Amino acid sequence: MEIRNIITFVRIAELQNFSKAARQLGYSQSAVTMQIKQLEEELNAQLFDRIGKHIRLTQAGQRLLPHALEILDGVRRAQGITREPEEVSGRLRIGTAESLLINVLPPIIIEFSRLHPRVEISTQTASVADLFAMVQRNEIDLLYFLDRKTNFPEWIKVAERPEPAVFVASAQSRLAGQPQISLEQLLEEPFLLTEKGISYRYAMEQVLAERGMELHPFLETGNTDIITKMLLENRGISFLPEFVVRDYIQDGRLAVLDTVCPEICMWSQLVYHKNKYLTPQMERFAELMVRQIGSGPLA
Repeated sequence: MEIRNIITFVRIAELQNFSKAARQLGYSQSAVTMQIKQLEEELNAQLFDRIGKHIRLTQAGQRLLPHALEILDGVRRAQGITREPEEVSGRLRIGTAESLLINVLPPIIIEFSRLHPRVEISTQTASVADLFAMVQRNEIDLLYFLDRKTNFPEWIKVAERPEPAVFVASAQSRLAGQPQISLEQLLEEPFLLTEKGISYRYAMEQVLAERGMELHPFLETGNTDIITKMLLENRGISFLPEFVVRDYIQDGRLAVLDTVCPEICMWSQLVYHKNKYLTPQMERFAELMVRQIGSGPLA
C-alpha cells in the first residue's frame, strides 16, 4: 500500500472532489483515479460512491478514513524527527472573527512567522456559521471562533479560553463608577453594538428578553474599532468581549460598568475538522495557541 495513494484518498475525502484533489496534489485526474482504483483493489472495497459530479465516502471509506489519518500522522511525525522547526513550509488558512483577528491573533501570527518564515498564512473573517461551513468545504484549515463553549463530535478542539463580555463606557460617562446599574438605566443610554447575531450580543439580548426588555442600538457595525473610538469620545456604551477594550480599561480611558446583569462569558476556541489531515504548520500554530489561550485535546 503506497503512502501517496493514502494521501490522495484523504485529500479527496476532504474536498469531496476528484478534480480539486488532483489540482492540489499536482496530479492529472486520471492519475488520481488510478491511485484510488489501486487502493480499492488492495483493500477489496469501494471507497467512494460516484453519483454524477458528486462523490461521497462509502461505509468502507468512512471506516478507512480515521486509520488513513493515523498513518499520515505517523509518517509526518517520523519525518519531523530529522527536520528543524524552521523547515516547515506550505499554506496555513485560518478562519476567525474580526475581533479575534484584530485583538488576539497578531502577536501569535508574528511569532509564528518568525519561527516558520516559509509558511504562507492567510486569514478569512466571517460569521461563525459561515466559518463552520468553510471548514466543512475544506476552504480553511483552522477555525478560531468566539461563542458559547462548544463541543461537536466532528470537530477536534485544540485550544480554548473563557472570554468575559462586559458593558463598557468612557471613563467620563455618567455611569462610570456607579454601583449596581440597573438594566433599565443601561437601556436609557445610546448603545453602540456589533451586528445582530454575533454570539456575545445574542447572549446579552437573551438576558434582556428573559426580563421582557428589548434593545434598540444607536449604532450597529461589524467593526469593533469604530465602536471603541466612539466609546473613547463618550458617545455611548457598548457590550464587548473584555479583550477588545482591555488596553483602554487598563490605561483608565474606558471603564467596565458595574451592572446587575448576570455575567456573560464566551469562549475563544481553536478547532479543525476531525477528517482533516493535521499538517505540520497546523500543528505548530496550534502549539503556539495552546501556550497563549490554554489547551484542549490536541491530537
